Amino acid sequence: MTTLDAFDQDLGQRLAALEAQGLRRALRLPHGIDLVSNDYLGLADHPHLIERMTEALSSVGAGAKASRLLRGHLPIFDETEARLAAFSGTPAALLFGSGWAANLGLLTSLLEAGDLVFSDERNHASIIDGLRLAGVRKVVYGHNDVDGLARMLHGPRPRRTFIVTESVFSMDGDLAPLKELCDLADAHRSLVIVDEAHATGLYGPRGSGRVEDLGLRERVLLSMHTGGKALGVGGAWVAGSSTLRDLLVNRARSFIFSTAPLPIMAVGLGAALDVLEREPQRRHEVHRKAGLLRDALRAAGVEVGASASPIVPLIVGENERALGLAAALQEDGFDTRAIRPPTVPKGTARLRVTVRYPVSDEDLGRFVERVREQIGKPGQV
Repeated sequence: MTTLDAFDQDLGQRLAALEAQGLRRALRLPHGIDLVSNDYLGLADHPHLIERMTEALSSVGAGAKASRLLRGHLPIFDETEARLAAFSGTPAALLFGSGWAANLGLLTSLLEAGDLVFSDERNHASIIDGLRLAGVRKVVYGHNDVDGLARMLHGPRPRRTFIVTESVFSMDGDLAPLKELCDLADAHRSLVIVDEAHATGLYGPRGSGRVEDLGLRERVLLSMHTGGKALGVGGAWVAGSSTLRDLLVNRARSFIFSTAPLPIMAVGLGAALDVLEREPQRRHEVHRKAGLLRDALRAAGVEVGASASPIVPLIVGENERALGLAAALQEDGFDTRAIRPPTVPKGTARLRVTVRYPVSDEDLGRFVERVREQIGKPGQV
């Protein structure tokens, strides 16, 4: 056996171990009614976005050709970032290629050795990895535990203290107590960073997120927003002061050392903002449908946790149960996927259902009935 063969065999053994735990993943093409993507408002297929992006392709080109600090900075980026800043209610915004790149670039360039960061235990992976790479002292507080965080803030602290949270938690669909966190930050001279990834497009008069919805813009340091979820396109931006934007341009490695995002993506984000302005009923309908689905699932005896958003988890516990329920619903024509550790805590495997504007009330009702049938079967949920 060659060294290469031995190494490949070792990889196979690692995959077999995942399989035995019900944790092996595989790529699966979309099929059936979409109850799993983050395209909450159905903008990924909206005619206005497709038309604007198609028309612009010949003028902005297929690619940016370089990082933005070299030759990749184009007029469309300035135009789009100005709109994103106004949309977010901040003086400035900086566009990144993805939410992952935005959080890593933001946290590693903003934070310095000696800083103390309090992070919610259910913050998603890009925040966790960004804090690791930043090399700062991190204290994880219990999920949405304001009282526990308050006790921690009473202890000895360095000059700069930050509180980092998502506004809508991506796997549970529950909401961060943003006002209470801002109250704590004010009382303890701390700074609040809010990841609005799953709130952008869905909350607030403009639709920029829960910071806007709760009137907290002047009380948070900055917010991060994604364009590849409710806006239906891609990329992400950090919204804050002009000074913050300049710091990121100079320090954020995921910005400096990456080829600029596709120019056509910036066009699409602008078109998505057009639709948010013209069709606010989309986000209102999504919240209405989410309320109907949560109530119906609870009535059917399904555990949906503290969900209060278009993210509705069907928490079943064991990995194999989640896989079995997802497979059964897929056979019934619903695209659902099992979410398992380490994405969620051990023993809380689930189907993460997302409520989307294009999905009808009738289809949601039929989905609940199929779930009800499955949980009544021996050996199922």
